[in-house]
Amino acid sequence: MRCFRMCKLAEQLARAHALQRRSSFLRDMAKADLLLIDDLTIASLTEQVKRDLLEILDDRYDRKSTIVTTQLGLESWHAAFGDPTLADALMDRLVHNAYKLQAKAESESVRKLKGLSGTLKTN
Repeated sequence: MRCFRMCKLAEQLARAHALQRRSSFLRDMAKADLLLIDDLTIASLTEQVKRDLLEILDDRYDRKSTIVTTQLGLESWHAAFGDPTLADALMDRLVHNAYKLQAKAESESVRKLKGLSGTLKTN
């Protein structure tokens, strides 16, 4: 299993490019049984990171499991990625054969439900 916040994945991709280990890094991402990408649309991404992300998702499509979290609905992805064609390609690889889980309200945020003691409050 590999787990990244999107900003950390972007850093790892940049490092892999700088060290000329991009192919090896992408191969490792493709092999992981489960890839979790948290906060996918929270920050703007460079064009290179967007292309690398598309390649990662394309390599994993119908082969391995991928979990993505985001604060944005799918209808906002075109604006978030700044390129409708790229957003369509990313969504195509994520949405088909996917299970979509969505919080019903802001009050369902785990961070908001946690108390100071670190335990989950229940009603």
